[in-house]
Amino acid sequence: MKIWGQAAVVTGAASGIGRAVALLFAKKGARVIVVDLNLPGAQETVAEIKAQGGTATAVMTDVTKQEDIAALFDTAIQTYGTVDILVNNAGIMDNMAAAGDVTDEMWERVLAVNTTSVMRTTRQVLPVFLAQGSGVIVNIASIGGLHGSIAGAAYTASKHAVIGFTKNTAFHYARDGIRCNAIAPGQVMETNITTTMTNLNERGAIICGIGMALSPRAGQPEEIAAAALFLASEDSRFVNGHVLVVDGGWTAYM
Repeated sequence: MKIWGQAAVVTGAASGIGRAVALLFAKKGARVIVVDLNLPGAQETVAEIKAQGGTATAVMTDVTKQEDIAALFDTAIQTYGTVDILVNNAGIMDNMAAAGDVTDEMWERVLAVNTTSVMRTTRQVLPVFLAQGSGVIVNIASIGGLHGSIAGAAYTASKHAVIGFTKNTAFHYARDGIRCNAIAPGQVMETNITTTMTNLNERGAIICGIGMALSPRAGQPEEIAAAALFLASEDSRFVNGHVLVVDGGWTAYM
């Protein structure tokens, strides 16, 4: 997997999938910008990378704020001279509420983190990619972006939007040497995203929970990171606009 020496920005990298991606990329020789609102957690990721002989820098970023995203990429370029890979991993869950119960506050919060931030980071990095004639974006979506039974209305809409945005970006910039793909994980253990599930909607939680028993097993963050490494590397150079489902076979039933 050829990413040696490349500069990679990974959002939501203080824990879970983001941390696993940052660690694996650094192990494979990438120089990593570890991005998270949780700065101590991001610094822990950096410390682990450096302990293993890798190169990384922590940047505290609120991905819902355009000024933070602009500052993030300024820092990345100042630190490593460029950006070659962007992994949009930052995300939150909703409270499982269906359309009739979803609040404006929940809707706007979930869309801001899960969808608008992906557009903004992509928009911010594209001039760099266009100038150098290359670049890779990997968006962490969800099987909730392919089906309607995994979460509430807000999360489901946000991840469907990420998948559509991924395909649109891939097609628009394919001739410029830029690739954009997405990963749709199933249930993954040891992530921080479940802590964002507050005030669960009782009806929605029961309905969404029905399908959980169909999942053969929960995955580990490292298993999603391995897929991200493939999509970020030259080994997938002809893969563009694709949604790679990594769910242990859960959606094979659906």
